[in-house]
Amino acid sequence: MQRWRGLEDIPQDWGRSVVTIGSYDGVHRGHQLIIKHAVDRARRLGVPAVVVTFDPHPSEVVRPGSHPPLLAPHHRRAELMGELGVDAVLILPFTSEFSKLSPADFVVKVLVDKLHAKAVVEGPNFRFGHRAAGNVDFLAEQGKIYDFEVDIIDLYVTGEAGGGQPFSSTLTRRLIAEGDVAGAREILGRPHRVEGVVVRGAQRGREMGFPTANVETLPHTCIPADGVYAGYLHVEGEAMPAAISVGTNPQFDGTERTVEAYAIDRVGLDLYGLHVAVDFLAYVRGQAKFESLEALLEQMAKDVERCRQIVAADA
Repeated sequence: MQRWRGLEDIPQDWGRSVVTIGSYDGVHRGHQLIIKHAVDRARRLGVPAVVVTFDPHPSEVVRPGSHPPLLAPHHRRAELMGELGVDAVLILPFTSEFSKLSPADFVVKVLVDKLHAKAVVEGPNFRFGHRAAGNVDFLAEQGKIYDFEVDIIDLYVTGEAGGGQPFSSTLTRRLIAEGDVAGAREILGRPHRVEGVVVRGAQRGREMGFPTANVETLPHTCIPADGVYAGYLHVEGEAMPAAISVGTNPQFDGTERTVEAYAIDRVGLDLYGLHVAVDFLAYVRGQAKFESLEALLEQMAKDVERCRQIVAADA
């Protein structure tokens, strides 16, 4: 799969393509419907499927300080899109200047001149251009002028998550913030993942017999509510069952919020400096301060056993 950053990265000889545009944060099951349709359409037409997305999130440029917590960094989104059959991902730097492009100019500069769109696939509420003035009706009108078709796909999947609300990135963020990683998993179609580099912490876990990987998460990461979770620690292609702690470590009067993962039954791991990923399968308990270190250690042993059971049942 090709990955382009900016219009200038698109090959000069790029031909016709099927395009879908959006932030697609999380590539959740609703997003997947649109992307799969774009891929299927591209295969039928014999052309590549391209996803156009933005960095940073448009809201950060339009309303500085409003950047939402991200469900997946761009490299992870591209990976997930590649698994769906996408041929190329175009990340457009979303600048103040770019935000001022009119819907008509966006169509010409991106869809017509660069991607030579043969079809564009979107959800019914898609908006684009300056002040989000462009909608799917305008897009369809432009398609008649510039020879591309527009497919509108209903992306509103529902399930148990959020009490039956339509699946969305916003709902997913809310559930994760509440610690409902199981609900988030239903929407995403996979466990929520947090990534980052392992850094040195206070090393108390090592001293207590539960050495943890202290993950310095990527900027704007959507981190679950404070508590203990069962999941996986991914290191260099290996998925290790893990007990995960999120919070400030109140037992030792901590103030900095951290994500720490203990690889269950693994000894001698040296992970410092490595880029790792943590998958959240299930919420186990909330963060707490115990009467003594012994009480904490006893609870940690119970947590690890519970996490071991959850991961084993999930396998």
